Amino acid sequence: MWIVLAFFSAFFAGITAILAKCGIKQTDSTVATAIRTIVVLLFSCIMVLIVGSQDTISSISMKTWAFLVLSGCSTGASWLCYFRALQIGDINKVVPIDKSSTTLTILLAFMILGESITWIKGLAVLLITVGTYLMIQKKDMKKTGESKRNSWLIYAIFSAVFASLTAILGKIGIEGVESNLGTAIRTAVVLIMAWIVVFITKKQDRIKKVPQKDLVYICLSGLATGASWICYYSALQAGQASAVVPIDKLSILITIAFSYFVFKEKLSAKALIGLVLIVAGTLAMI
Repeated sequence: MWIVLAFFSAFFAGITAILAKCGIKQTDSTVATAIRTIVVLLFSCIMVLIVGSQDTISSISMKTWAFLVLSGCSTGASWLCYFRALQIGDINKVVPIDKSSTTLTILLAFMILGESITWIKGLAVLLITVGTYLMIQKKDMKKTGESKRNSWLIYAIFSAVFASLTAILGKIGIEGVESNLGTAIRTAVVLIMAWIVVFITKKQDRIKKVPQKDLVYICLSGLATGASWICYYSALQAGQASAVVPIDKLSILITIAFSYFVFKEKLSAKALIGLVLIVAGTLAMI
């Protein structure tokens, strides 16, 4: 069952990137993140009420609370970096780097959670790493330090690092906690973090200036994220992190397909080979 949930997580995650990209055309990415997190939190709380797990919150240990909060902070940092990268870069370049967090997650799962690394997983990590490199055009890497617009690469890398930490901390934090409740708690942490950043950067005045069309897309991306999270953490609770995370990363196929039809972003021959390697490496770990 956890495999099915992981695939649904990938589907909704793929849609999230497209909807978010549509919602930050004229809206600051930090403000958009703060707004969409409200939607995700509402979605998560509704799921908690549906399954009736709100009564178990008093039984959560201090250790679990600590890891849930840390996981939420990592998620918040990953989101802020990811949506900033999406705003200034192309989807078919940003997403592959973000999805490369799979490699780091597997290494951390081995060191922290004691999950084994077989030769197949080792080969898969190599394929994903090489594929990600191929999808980053050399001219983009050379210009990163020359143009502010190409700073998407730095934001995308940080997004991947924090995403991998999120998976590990989330795996530890949801032990003994109903997954929907754990997701709601983490989302509350992300919400607080996102709005703190908005006020620190003095962008609260931009909230009133968000175009209605952007707001609709931002809210829809929040709903897609909520659905993805529910599926992801339910799968993570039942399956191994080193297996659930790779399946979730298959959302790259959905995202890149939509980026072609919606934003007319095309892949070069080298980037297409890179995408094939990433998918092959991902499937090898399932």
